[in-house]
Amino acid sequence: MRIRPRRFAVLAVALLTASAALPAAAANGQERQHSPSHPSAGGLSAVIRYTEYGIPHILAKNYADLGFGTGWAQAADQVCTLADGFVTVRGERSRFFGPDAQPDGSLSSAAENLSSDLYFRGVRATGTVEKLLAEPTPRGPSRDSKDLMRGWAAGYNAWLAQHRINDPACRGASWVRPVTAVDVAARTFALAVFGGQGRAVDGITAARPPATPAARTAFGTPDAQSAARAARKLFDTADMGSNAVAFSGASTANGRGLLLGNPHYPWQGGRRFWQSQQTIPGELNVAGGALLGSPTVSIGHNARVAWSHTVATGVTLNLHQLTLDPADPTTYLVDGKPERMTRRTVTVEARGGPPVTRTQWWTRYGPVVTSLGAGLPLPWTSTTAYALNDPNAENLRAPDTALGFGRARGTADVLTTLRRTQGLPWINTVAADSGGHSLFTQSQVLPRITDELAQRCSTALGKALYPSSGIAVLDGSRGDCALGSDSDAVQPGIFGPAKMPVLKDAPYAENSNDSAWLANSDRPLTGYERVFGSIGSPLSTRARGAKADVAAMAAKGKLTVRDLQAQQFADRATSGDLIADDTARACAALPGGTATGSDGKAVDVGEACGVLKAWDHSMKTGSRGALLFDRFWRRLMVAVAPAQLWKVPFSAADPVHTPNTLNSEAPGVATALADAVSELRAAGIALDATLGAHQVVVRGDQRIPVPGGTESLGVWNKVEPVWDAAAGGYTEVTTGSSYIQAVGWDGGRCPVARTLLTYSQSSNPNSPHFSDQTRLFSEGKWVTSRFCEKDILSSPGLRVIRVGEHR
Repeated sequence: MRIRPRRFAVLAVALLTASAALPAAAANGQERQHSPSHPSAGGLSAVIRYTEYGIPHILAKNYADLGFGTGWAQAADQVCTLADGFVTVRGERSRFFGPDAQPDGSLSSAAENLSSDLYFRGVRATGTVEKLLAEPTPRGPSRDSKDLMRGWAAGYNAWLAQHRINDPACRGASWVRPVTAVDVAARTFALAVFGGQGRAVDGITAARPPATPAARTAFGTPDAQSAARAARKLFDTADMGSNAVAFSGASTANGRGLLLGNPHYPWQGGRRFWQSQQTIPGELNVAGGALLGSPTVSIGHNARVAWSHTVATGVTLNLHQLTLDPADPTTYLVDGKPERMTRRTVTVEARGGPPVTRTQWWTRYGPVVTSLGAGLPLPWTSTTAYALNDPNAENLRAPDTALGFGRARGTADVLTTLRRTQGLPWINTVAADSGGHSLFTQSQVLPRITDELAQRCSTALGKALYPSSGIAVLDGSRGDCALGSDSDAVQPGIFGPAKMPVLKDAPYAENSNDSAWLANSDRPLTGYERVFGSIGSPLSTRARGAKADVAAMAAKGKLTVRDLQAQQFADRATSGDLIADDTARACAALPGGTATGSDGKAVDVGEACGVLKAWDHSMKTGSRGALLFDRFWRRLMVAVAPAQLWKVPFSAADPVHTPNTLNSEAPGVATALADAVSELRAAGIALDATLGAHQVVVRGDQRIPVPGGTESLGVWNKVEPVWDAAAGGYTEVTTGSSYIQAVGWDGGRCPVARTLLTYSQSSNPNSPHFSDQTRLFSEGKWVTSRFCEKDILSSPGLRVIRVGEHR
């Protein structure tokens, strides 16, 4: 990349300023043993300025150097988690950890290391990632993106070469090794196919042609009703979701935009966020959270625009039902002509045993798959097999989308970037800018399944699956059932930008993993194909609460960043507002104050009635009654079907406020309450205990209280805690609020931004940044973003290092 002379001058001034700001320790050379102050000529290098909470501000003169500094800084905080992920994408988990062990689920749905390795070794063996890297722009990644990947690998490797690892998770481990740019790109690929091939890894690697005549007829067509239920569950985003809202200038105090992003991602493993600022003077200046192993900022802001993402309802895969040659189950027919499947033979090294060799079977549509999760078997018989189409297996464009966002000057540029790169696989985008604009768009890479195509070409199974879940099962024996192409699409078989749901400049635009339909309740989006999501369907409890909250905020108007911060930690339980008072009244009406538990024993629930009545309907750490309601609500969801739970059913005319009114006479309500009371008493937990006394994460010798609540409670500040009664309640969080940002503008050169990385910057228990932001999260506090140079250089904890390759 050619750098203009002015940019060189700006960079020189910045580097001189950074050098002048070196603290005494660095000036004395105490930093130099790990980060050379004079990198070798010709090698990659960067300057990293660390501010509070270990947040690095990476300064470089080009994209390769920026990637270098990013790879270095990520390794310093997350080397073990990163190394584990590289073992995954290299297909070497069985070699190092054993074939039967379970991966952490961050890069695929594989249930065992062996199936994970068989899949990723297959990707390696066929050069899939290398071919995508070689594709010309815009179908393939740009030179800037490839330079970032190359630089990231070099930075990670340099950190490994120049440091001893003190994280007990991988200290001295043989599986921590240098990486290549292809390894970095392979992580991007794994995330791209996470909702498609990655969701079906076990079904792809287990696919075997029927070996005997008996086996060839042993299975029939999957039961349509059970398959539809399994399909709906498969694409339920409850385990990983998000909230995001953009307010236009019509709703704010100064006519400028506001953005609150609250993604819900895993708290452990390789899909954590990591926070940084990336700067190439005169070219790029962006801050935010990057998914581990990524060289670009995924969710963030620059001086003029801020954006966040939410997991979308678009179905990122489809199936083609194959008609097989009766004489050969590895040959399928298209328009009556036979086509042989392609054999992909993969060998995986396995610890403690001989290498394992398996064959995968691929078709013109994609790999043969024999299941989509345990609940949706897709048997391979003598007459039928199923092939999976995942258009994101041809998509390595997400880094260019992120770079485009980082360079954007407003929401219009964000939308232009999405239309140009078409790189986001399974997420929506919500954005706001300093000019007062708001944006929601479901611009994602989806198979081009129109409702007309599904109607014309669905098999019997597809007719059951598509209306209820959006999963299309097309007749693979007909050439006229192939996915078509849009003229504005960068690759065949996907929707072009003109078909994407978009909402511009509404007073608010919000998404909580519901469909695009109600990004704004007063301006519903319709007319999109079913594969994008549903229209007129019930919202989740969290989405209902979110819509009500942001609509009220917009109606109030004159909003500021402080209002965003208050929304994040309001911790209102929507389900509590819906039924807590009714439950308390029903409890008080129970004869003798007793209810019968599921074990048939009478339980004194009299105390619970008063606790529920006094509860403030929040999931704040100091809230009394929150834990009792939480345990009751979870049992109630299992005991009572939705159709029986509510007196007022769902209405598409009022989706935010229906269904409502507890049917307290429904069988199971009193039983759920009795069981919740018994459970807490058996664990020695008082019914009116504060939530923070029993919803915690343990970090070292500290128990850190955690605010928020589970998905079905309908709390904006979502956390999915792990129940351990013997240890005193909830003692860990699996997923939930992660990299949070509240961003606005006041007319100055610097954005007004507050951020929070809930689980902190490092997973190394020996790091000072292992739990520092987690304690902030516990207390509802924020980090003030240091985006402008004056703010970075005025940080009381500023630490400046120069990092480079040894030559």
